[in-house]
Amino acid sequence: MNEAVLALTETQDTLWKGAIIGGFVIVLAVAALLTILVLQIRVIDRRVVNVRDTLRAAAENTADAALIARTADGVEAVLAEGLEHHLFLGRVLSKVRM
Repeated sequence: MNEAVLALTETQDTLWKGAIIGGFVIVLAVAALLTILVLQIRVIDRRVVNVRDTLRAAAENTADAALIARTADGVEAVLAEGLEHHLFLGRVLSKVRM
Protein backbone atom coordinates (compact mmCIF):
# COMPACT_ATOMS: atom_id res chain seq x y z
CA MET A 1 0.00 0.00 0.00
CA ASN A 2 1.14 3.38 -0.90
CA GLU A 3 0.15 5.91 1.73
CA ALA A 4 0.20 9.42 0.57
CA VAL A 5 0.92 11.95 3.24
CA LEU A 6 -1.20 15.00 2.81
CA ALA A 7 0.92 18.03 3.21
CA LEU A 8 -0.73 21.40 3.37
CA THR A 9 0.73 24.35 1.71
CA GLU A 10 1.58 27.35 3.84
CA THR A 11 -1.53 29.19 2.63
CA GLN A 12 -3.78 26.24 3.41
CA ASP A 13 -2.21 25.87 6.84
CA THR A 14 -2.78 29.58 7.57
CA LEU A 15 -6.39 29.40 6.38
CA TRP A 16 -7.11 26.37 8.61
CA LYS A 17 -5.61 28.05 11.64
CA GLY A 18 -7.63 31.19 10.89
CA ALA A 19 -10.82 29.14 10.56
CA ILE A 20 -10.17 27.35 13.85
CA ILE A 21 -9.41 30.62 15.68
CA GLY A 22 -12.47 32.23 14.09
CA GLY A 23 -14.60 29.30 15.24
CA PHE A 24 -13.34 29.66 18.81
CA VAL A 25 -14.08 33.39 18.72
CA ILE A 26 -17.60 32.73 17.48
CA VAL A 27 -18.19 30.08 20.17
CA LEU A 28 -16.98 32.50 22.86
CA ALA A 29 -19.18 35.29 21.49
CA VAL A 30 -22.23 33.02 21.47
CA ALA A 31 -21.48 31.89 25.04
CA ALA A 32 -21.16 35.52 26.15
CA LEU A 33 -24.41 36.52 24.45
CA LEU A 34 -26.26 33.56 25.95
CA THR A 35 -24.94 34.48 29.39
CA ILE A 36 -26.18 38.05 28.94
CA LEU A 37 -29.53 36.71 27.78
CA VAL A 38 -29.89 34.48 30.85
CA LEU A 39 -29.00 37.38 33.16
CA GLN A 40 -31.54 39.65 31.46
CA ILE A 41 -34.23 36.98 31.76
CA ARG A 42 -33.55 36.76 35.51
CA VAL A 43 -33.92 40.53 35.82
CA ILE A 44 -37.17 40.42 33.83
CA ASP A 45 -38.51 37.62 36.04
CA ARG A 46 -37.78 39.64 39.19
CA ARG A 47 -39.43 42.73 37.76
CA VAL A 48 -42.49 40.76 36.66
CA VAL A 49 -42.89 39.56 40.24
CA ASN A 50 -42.64 43.19 41.45
CA VAL A 51 -45.26 44.31 38.94
CA ARG A 52 -47.55 41.44 39.95
CA ASP A 53 -47.22 42.33 43.62
CA THR A 54 -47.88 46.00 42.85
CA LEU A 55 -51.02 45.12 40.89
CA ARG A 56 -52.25 42.93 43.73
CA ALA A 57 -51.66 45.79 46.17
CA ALA A 58 -53.52 48.16 43.85
CA ALA A 59 -56.43 45.75 43.70
CA GLU A 60 -56.51 45.57 47.49
CA ASN A 61 -56.33 49.37 47.75
CA THR A 62 -59.27 49.83 45.40
CA ALA A 63 -61.36 47.07 46.96
CA ASP A 64 -63.37 49.73 48.79
CA ALA A 65 -63.95 51.80 45.67
CA ALA A 66 -67.70 51.50 46.24
CA LEU A 67 -67.27 54.00 49.08
CA ILE A 68 -66.05 56.64 46.62
CA ALA A 69 -69.60 57.39 45.44
CA ARG A 70 -70.85 57.72 49.02
CA THR A 71 -67.94 59.99 49.87
CA ALA A 72 -68.63 62.12 46.79
CA ASP A 73 -72.27 62.46 47.84
CA GLY A 74 -71.16 63.55 51.32
CA VAL A 75 -68.75 66.11 49.90
CA GLU A 76 -71.48 67.41 47.61
CA ALA A 77 -73.81 67.81 50.59
CA VAL A 78 -71.15 69.68 52.58
CA LEU A 79 -70.49 71.99 49.63
CA ALA A 80 -74.22 72.67 49.19
CA GLU A 81 -74.55 73.47 52.89
CA GLY A 82 -71.52 75.75 52.70
CA LEU A 83 -73.05 77.58 49.74
CA GLU A 84 -76.27 78.13 51.66
CA HIS A 85 -74.32 79.58 54.58
CA HIS A 86 -72.35 81.79 52.21
CA LEU A 87 -75.52 83.14 50.59
CA PHE A 88 -77.20 83.65 53.96
CA LEU A 89 -74.22 85.47 55.42
CA GLY A 90 -73.94 87.59 52.29
CA ARG A 91 -77.56 88.73 52.68
CA VAL A 92 -77.25 89.33 56.42
CA LEU A 93 -73.96 91.18 56.22
CA SER A 94 -75.15 93.41 53.40
CA LYS A 95 -78.09 94.50 55.58
CA VAL A 96 -75.86 95.09 58.59
CA ARG A 97 -73.45 97.34 56.69
CA MET A 98 -76.19 99.62 55.48
